[in-house]
Amino acid sequence: MSKTTLAIIAGVSAAAGSAITASILASRKESSNPSQATPTDLYPSKRIPPTSTSPPLPVPAPLPTPLRKEILPPVNPTGVFQYGFPGPINDLRPNLSTTSSFNRQTRNPHWVAEHITPASLLANNGDRRHSSFVEDESVPEKFRAKLHDYFRSGYDRGHQVPAADAKWSQDAMDQTFLLTNMCPQIGDGFNRDYWAHFEDFCRRLTNHYPSVRIVTGPLYLPRRDHEDGKWRVSYEVIGNPPNVAVPTHFYKVIFAEDGKTGGDVSMGAFVLPNAKIDNEKPLQSFEVPVEAIERASGLEFASKLPAQRRKKLCEQITCSLLVRDYADRHKDLIGRAPPSQLSSPMRTS
Repeated sequence: MSKTTLAIIAGVSAAAGSAITASILASRKESSNPSQATPTDLYPSKRIPPTSTSPPLPVPAPLPTPLRKEILPPVNPTGVFQYGFPGPINDLRPNLSTTSSFNRQTRNPHWVAEHITPASLLANNGDRRHSSFVEDESVPEKFRAKLHDYFRSGYDRGHQVPAADAKWSQDAMDQTFLLTNMCPQIGDGFNRDYWAHFEDFCRRLTNHYPSVRIVTGPLYLPRRDHEDGKWRVSYEVIGNPPNVAVPTHFYKVIFAEDGKTGGDVSMGAFVLPNAKIDNEKPLQSFEVPVEAIERASGLEFASKLPAQRRKKLCEQITCSLLVRDYADRHKDLIGRAPPSQLSSPMRTS
């Protein structure tokens, strides 16, 4: 084979070399046919007269595929784990009446889940007068919210799962007073008013559904700055030292189950500002798609609930509040007014 031929073959890639080699081999087989071009026709610059005595050109061997040398990493970033895992760690706390995930950075829960039924609300074995707010010792001391953090802060220790939902057991009610179930909430006009009416609305759902599951938690939403028009997340921090975040908003995601295996679930998602709200404001004005809460919180609530099983809660019932005087609500909170005495949401279908 001429030097020019070898240079051409050596100049191609390994993959292309294999294809050209196969083409050359095919030409060799067809060279015995006088009507077909000889191998030298592939390279006109080196054309030679065909003769019966011309020796065949040698077939070049395929060029070896270059091997990528494996490089062993000279570093081990995960080696820092030998000193401890940095986190984040979400303290998962299953209790009798709640299951929660705690955010060590904000000293507030990510979410708190509860389950209420007609039977659980009819039971009357707990009295909040025997319960006390306590720190949650399951959270490391340096990360937990403290009782003194709320002292003279101007905010209520706002239950995420209300004590009135756990009257079926004194122990269950006591666990709702753990600070891992609390967030700083505006008192007058919100925690003691609109928010409390909203909690009552959730309880009244058990007049129509045999099982109601609720996930509640804080949000820290951006607001547009009036001066430069940019969006920023800003929230107050209370405590000494200041380390307990004051949420800008709160959400509830409601799953009202029809009680059948694989049955329908009426879902409702609501976001309320941590501020005074007029009791006349319609509850549906705070209704949002559950996806909006997921985007804002980084959480997922219904990833395993098929779309064909989902119903819109406020299309199944009338989503409205029953505004009651604080004294009347307080009687219910301490266990004197059974749920059967409460008005129920009206069905729309």
